[in-house]
Parts: sequence; structure tokens; C-alpha cells
Amino acid sequence: MDRARNLLHYPNMNFVPTYALYGEIDSNRQHDWLHWETIQSRSRLHDYRIAPHRHEQFFQVLHLSSGKADMTLDGDSHTLLPDSVAVVPAGVVHGYAFSADVQGVVVTLMQRDLEGLGLPRPEAMVIRGDCRDIVLAVKRLTSEADRPGLGHDVAMRAHLTLLLVALRRTGPQTTQSVDAGRTGQLIARFRDLVEQRFRETRRVSDYANAVGVSHTHLNRLCRQVLGRSALAVIEQRVALEARRQLLFSALPVKQIGAELGYEDPAYFSRVVTRAFGLSPVALREQMRRR
Repeated sequence: MDRARNLLHYPNMNFVPTYALYGEIDSNRQHDWLHWETIQSRSRLHDYRIAPHRHEQFFQVLHLSSGKADMTLDGDSHTLLPDSVAVVPAGVVHGYAFSADVQGVVVTLMQRDLEGLGLPRPEAMVIRGDCRDIVLAVKRLTSEADRPGLGHDVAMRAHLTLLLVALRRTGPQTTQSVDAGRTGQLIARFRDLVEQRFRETRRVSDYANAVGVSHTHLNRLCRQVLGRSALAVIEQRVALEARRQLLFSALPVKQIGAELGYEDPAYFSRVVTRAFGLSPVALREQMRRR
């Protein structure tokens, strides 16, 4: 390794790097759904040592099929043997020391795509033993990503849902309380209302009143279950619609913003930029170059 790269591996570094993909400080990857690669393809570039780091927006699932890895996950140490799965949500610090004969895959998804499915957010965890359902779900997901066909988005959403279900069923089991069940129902109702009304209102209080809780309580539940505020959930849905309009219509950016309820074009631009890392104009240009 050269000296600059080697600096990433010193254990006494006083910060935790935040990467797009490991070693890529500024990634231009804009996959609609996912990126996947073999463990070998990236780890061998770093002498099989991936120093502790985190991803701001990405959710990862790593399946180790052969070889071995010593992993740090949120400060805990784990040993990954064949047929182990590591689940790493966005923002969680993780690192690996792989054996040179390691084999397996790493699937990287946008955290916001998972949250858009309305399922409980997967926690950071290591799963050992019978991971057949997870492996099958990963294979089907990556196969559809590599060879998109008719109904690609619907298929990807379905395969992603099945992967999350497999992770939940195979991972450590927890007993869901009655309160937790009610919370899930309330959040599901909130998200349904956002889907129906995001063009009409972005006021959190409107949604809170509709589901029968206070503005503060709805925010607390959204942060607990979804990891973000109620307003962020609403703006995420608006941003998704904005992306579709930018790609599939010739409407001026200002008009798209106005139709989505933003009288201030600058504020609309900030919402899109927060969601996708690009201004509306730059996002439209990038999508149309594909």
C-alpha cells in the first residue's frame, strides 16, 4: 500500500471516515437501487483490511461464504465464519480484517429505499448459521439488478422487501410488545397519509391530527422507528416525486416545485439537494445522460 492509503489503517486515528463506498470519499455512483460486488474485489485492494468507517446514506448486507473475517460493528467484535451475514445500517461504524481466501458478496442499498417500504428498520447485527433465505433473497435481488426486465422497479421493491423479511426472520428474535405493534400501525398510517397528501400539505401537525397524536409524539415515533423526523419523511416523498418529474417531464424546475407546493424555488432546490446531493437542474442533466 502507498503511504496515503496506509494512513486509513492506523488504529489510533482520531476520526472515523465517512465514505460512499470504502475508500471513495466522493463517489459519483448514482445507482437507482443498489450496488453489489464480491468481498474479494475491494478487500484485496486494501490488503484485506477495511479500517473502521461508516456510510452516511448506505445500508449494507455482507454474506461471507468462505474464509474468515474479524469484524468490528458499533464497537463490538465479531468473528465471521462461512455462512455468516453482517447487517450494517447507515451511520454505523464498522470494519473488517479478512483472510486472503475470503469469498462472498456485499450488497449496498440506499437507506431511504428501505425506509420507503414501511417495514421496521433493520438493526446492526451479525447472523450466523442457516442463512439460506437471506442468501436466496440477495441472489434474486442482484440478479434483477443486473438484468432488469419488464416491471423492474416493482420487482426490485418486491425482492428488497423479501430480503428485509428474511433478515428479520433469520436474525435475533425479539418479542414485540403490544405498544410496539401499535407504534408500527401508527407509522404505517402516517406513511399512507403522506402518500395520499404530500402534494397538498407538508405540515407535520396536519398528519399528526389525522392519526390522532401530537406533533411532538409523531416526531418521536418517526425518529424511533424510521430514524428521521416526520418532516424528513414527508420531504423524502416530495423529493422522490420531484425526481420523477425532472426525469419524465419537460416542465421548468420552478413549475415542478410550485406543483409540489413550494412557492419558494430556492427552498424546493434545497429539499432536492438534501435528498439526492444535486440541485434539480444538475439532477435532471445527470439522469438524462444515462
